[in-house]
Amino acid sequence: MLKQRIITALVLLAILLPALFYPSPAPFAVVMLALVAAGGWEWGRLNGYGQRMSLFLGAEVLVLCLLSWALGLLARPLPLFWIIVSAAWVLGGVALLRVAVPGWPRVPKPLRVVGGLLVLWAAWLAAVQARTVGINFLLSILVLVWVADVFAYFAGRAFGLKFTRNKLAPAISPGKSWEGVWGGLIGVLVLAFAWVWADAAAQATVASLYTRLATHGWWLLLLGVFLLVAMSVVGDLVESLIKRSAGAKDSSQLLPGHGGVLDRVDALLPTLPLAMMLASL
Repeated sequence: MLKQRIITALVLLAILLPALFYPSPAPFAVVMLALVAAGGWEWGRLNGYGQRMSLFLGAEVLVLCLLSWALGLLARPLPLFWIIVSAAWVLGGVALLRVAVPGWPRVPKPLRVVGGLLVLWAAWLAAVQARTVGINFLLSILVLVWVADVFAYFAGRAFGLKFTRNKLAPAISPGKSWEGVWGGLIGVLVLAFAWVWADAAAQATVASLYTRLATHGWWLLLLGVFLLVAMSVVGDLVESLIKRSAGAKDSSQLLPGHGGVLDRVDALLPTLPLAMMLASL
């Protein structure tokens, strides 16, 4: 299992890193197209559709993204759009977590399917726009989610239920604790301050998200980090809720040892649009 995970990770990095660091954002946009199309296929399967319909949903996301690209949305400021997407994530995420696993099947299936496709499209648009801004800016968002996840895991293992009596969401993801959430937040705060210092020391031509926030006040940096970490947790929990409702352990087996695409990007789906909203404002 570990060998599979390592091989899959190395293959993904061999594809992603050259695309990420290529002078033009186009190769990165193409790689992200493949990922969101695969995510659309997985979304169809999680909602009980067969192979043909799931492939059709993946193709729909692909067409929507390509249409956005053709219309020039990648280079256009979209502050109102990011506000709407972020608000939908906050309100929808809270509502889903309140109704938990039993409430998901009560959401009309067409609304579930369309909502999922729009979420994937918005995440693709946010990721590629962030890459268009600059590699340093995009990496500051991606690494935030990875650091939050790693610190949450180790903090949860070391301190889980030692300071609180209740788990984070036992009916959705029994392994997650509040101590893990706070550990992830502390890890990202350290990351943010270190990145701001590194930007200043290197005189970065393209500022990270953290430096952009800190420029308007350290309070805004703290608030932004808190919101981003909170929404990364919401994205993780929402996907776990949906998989549990569908009776699935993973969204698919497209990535041997890692599960599916949605399993790898669940925390990024709300975080990327929220980061673009903060940067736009």
